[in-house]
Amino acid sequence: SSGINAEYGKDEYASICVPQGGSVECEDPIGRRTGRAPNQAMAEVLMKTLTDAKEMVSSKLTGSNTVLTLAVVQDALDRLKGAVMIVYPMKLPPYDPVQAEFDGQEDLSGSQASLEIIEQGALWWAGKELLPEKTLSDYVGRNEKTKIIVKLSKKGASAPGREQLMSEEEKKQMMAWQYRKQEEMKKLHEADDGDDYYNSPWANSNALKNQFHGIGNIKWGPK
Repeated sequence: SSGINAEYGKDEYASICVPQGGSVECEDPIGRRTGRAPNQAMAEVLMKTLTDAKEMVSSKLTGSNTVLTLAVVQDALDRLKGAVMIVYPMKLPPYDPVQAEFDGQEDLSGSQASLEIIEQGALWWAGKELLPEKTLSDYVGRNEKTKIIVKLSKKGASAPGREQLMSEEEKKQMMAWQYRKQEEMKKLHEADDGDDYYNSPWANSNALKNQFHGIGNIKWGPK
């Protein structure tokens, strides 16, 4: 692996890149890290910073009409760098994926993550590519309150798949509502005789006349 000295079978950075407050042995089976994980207190520092950084660039920001800018992304990255520096004062080994990312030298070739990198992108909405020489008003009009959801894809690629009209949770709620509605209608139908009251004696306006003519037991309607 990257940090192992083949001649001596030791990692030259293992004794240098030690986390503050002591380490916990956690061997990395793929050999990309020293195997010296931080203790619980320092791990909490990293995890809290990671959570905060994710919230800074979360897609949920659209719900509060918060604009995500490159400055915010850089701020989140700087916070991650600061937290790693606190936990690892001597920095991480240069072969560590996190340190390589901070240094802008991470090699993602052949990995799944490489498929998520878009060097030149294009924005799509409603099956149309939003050309940079045009403005949004050319596509959606001049209503400032209009909200659209665009998708990012690689330049020259075909239009991405459209968003589902309903989420899985919304589908479940609708199916549950339809089931309840059917059950309510079923109960109402069972409780109501429907048109059977037409055959009731009290509903026959000619009941008295029929009785005089001796035809009071005749009923009209389907069996």
